[in-house]
Amino acid sequence: MCQPMLAQLLQKRPGLEIDLLASKWVLPLAERMPEVSETIEGPFGHGDFDLRGRWRLGRSLAARGYAQAFVLPNTLKSALVPFFADIPLRAGYVGESRYGLLNILHRPDRKNPPPMVERYLALAGKPGEPLPEIPRTRLNVSGTNLARTLAGLSLAPPSDAQPVAVLCPGAEYGPAKRWPAEYYADLAHKLGEAGFSVWLMGSQADKTVALAILEARPGCAVDLCGRTDLASAIDLIAAAHVVISNDSGLMHVAASLERPLVALFGSSSPKHTPPRSDKARIEYLAIECSPCYARVCPLGHF
Repeated sequence: MCQPMLAQLLQKRPGLEIDLLASKWVLPLAERMPEVSETIEGPFGHGDFDLRGRWRLGRSLAARGYAQAFVLPNTLKSALVPFFADIPLRAGYVGESRYGLLNILHRPDRKNPPPMVERYLALAGKPGEPLPEIPRTRLNVSGTNLARTLAGLSLAPPSDAQPVAVLCPGAEYGPAKRWPAEYYADLAHKLGEAGFSVWLMGSQADKTVALAILEARPGCAVDLCGRTDLASAIDLIAAAHVVISNDSGLMHVAASLERPLVALFGSSSPKHTPPRSDKARIEYLAIECSPCYARVCPLGHF
């Protein structure tokens, strides 16, 4: 969702070098963005403040002489490294008393919050100026890595004669964002009857829901949850003929790769984090209590 912002920066200043500092798990995604020159691992766990570690990282980056930093998260701790790195221009949204840590302050529209892509895109301009047209972006894929991954997983290469449907049944935020496992099982069964090979994709955290799908319909799909790294998952999704996904990170990957996509929204809002693709179809009931952003629905909604 930040990639259009990076593309906009390059449109404004061709030849600009953009380095991306992020957690280790997301670096394979950043490495597939053609806008990114270099990735830098942020060695901090979720919720880990580690003031001394952030100071050390900032001082190590100071020698690079960065002209500007864009801080996407809203937390105070995320603004510390650019400050410690003596980067002269530091842009981000007001939040958690970050005055001084940031010196180009954007103010969010709390009454009518824009989609996340637009929220990030605004950082590429001056505070308050109109948004440009959202640049179209795409992730790079590796045919060599795809072939190696297919061989390692004993999977046949997708083809028109052997089409592949990828199902992404997980959502780490919580079960209220997940279409029920038995529905995915029925869908996988029907896709198999239509001649598709069906791959279940997600992280190790999605293994439980994948096993529930296979228990409901034994043999309906191949469980790849937790068996690929993010880079390999990107290549596998790029080869798919269709993707069906909950509102999750892999949904956005499929959209960026312009795969035919059905995006399922439950407790979250397609106005906030929609898939950015002309080949995506959103399914959303829009019941009266949604979006609630609850992890677990007390009313049993999915």
